[in-house]
Amino acid sequence: MQRRFFAKRASSLRTIIRAVILAAAIPLAFQNVAAAGQKVLLSYEATPSAGFHLPRLAQASYDDRVAFSAAVLKEIVPKIISANGIDPATLETEVTPGGYLLKTNASLQTEGELDDVTADRLAGSLGYIFRQYSVLVSRLDDARGNTGFVVVRFPKDSLNAAVAQKFFETADATKKGLGGGYTAFGDEQIFLNVTNSGGKPYSGLDDAAFLDGLKRTAASFGAPKPEISASGKAVARFVGNDWEKSKQGEDYISLLGGADSGLVKKLEEIGADYAALVAKAAEGNGWNRDE
Repeated sequence: MQRRFFAKRASSLRTIIRAVILAAAIPLAFQNVAAAGQKVLLSYEATPSAGFHLPRLAQASYDDRVAFSAAVLKEIVPKIISANGIDPATLETEVTPGGYLLKTNASLQTEGELDDVTADRLAGSLGYIFRQYSVLVSRLDDARGNTGFVVVRFPKDSLNAAVAQKFFETADATKKGLGGGYTAFGDEQIFLNVTNSGGKPYSGLDDAAFLDGLKRTAASFGAPKPEISASGKAVARFVGNDWEKSKQGEDYISLLGGADSGLVKKLEEIGADYAALVAKAAEGNGWNRDE
């Protein structure tokens, strides 16, 4: 999938930073709407961030998270896509490493040709079902973008969770601010210099310094030897819900047409299937055991 995504460069822990998550709950006004036919990437996690009693989920192993994410990808994601009136065969979703604040977890990445309205609605649906604080919607090399991005490419079949985490830590040690988050596809690790509502990067680095830090990291990194394969501007935004304040997912529900909308009613049914998967994984992995 990543080859097709980056083949049109001229044409992500999910890369989620907790401060950005809170900003994601602010209603978004989309002044520029991308047309269908442009690739869009949705980045999110399958393990819930709210709504379930899972006191030991934070200690879950990467492998357990991968197994759960794979089950969700098989059993739940296609249903959410279909509920949005989209043929699941037109989108591709992978379980990949995703980084957040120097920790790598299993994430899901969904890619396809969707306009902005459809992409945001699908992102809201995924975030609502999976109880995510936010879902990242991004388009690389988009002329409308104001978010810097850098792609680090590793030799074929060499980028796994351990290598991604090592590069993540090395980048942060090279230049503080590079340990916020990343997304990975196949042999490519993607870093977005995400900005707040005022246009200031959460990394504290301007795009030139952000790129320079990753170049220096790649140059000093041992085997497998990476290279900077692309950089530029991306469109990146967060579609989200602050579950601390909107405990029923009201921000998502509003985006999806309201509690009485046909889409939300379909999602409620799918949510029951997801909850059953969570319960099964929580029992088997001990995520629901009190500390």
